Amino acid sequence: MLEQADALATWQLLTPPTAGFPIECIRIKDHRKAYLDYQGPVSGGRGVVSRVDRGGFQLLGVDDHSWMIHLSGEKIIGEFGLTRLDGSQTRWTMTRIGVMRSDS
Repeated sequence: MLEQADALATWQLLTPPTAGFPIECIRIKDHRKAYLDYQGPVSGGRGVVSRVDRGGFQLLGVDDHSWMIHLSGEKIIGEFGLTRLDGSQTRWTMTRIGVMRSDS
């Protein structure tokens, strides 16, 4: 979840970022800021929310097909690209484009 104005831009990561890159992710609907610290079951038995990391980010660039971000988390630090796959509204990939540190 990336805090943007009054909402949280949200992607579901299909594997943890520590597993290597690129990784597939699913762009899901924006969430209210109240969900920023939420961990637990998703309504309707659709899964479980678990936080991979916490920290800040800097938005380096955004358009309809990609987000370029610098993450400064407790575990993950570096520049990453979130890129929408051709022809899909929900399927994206997350790619490391800069230095990453992972303590896990």
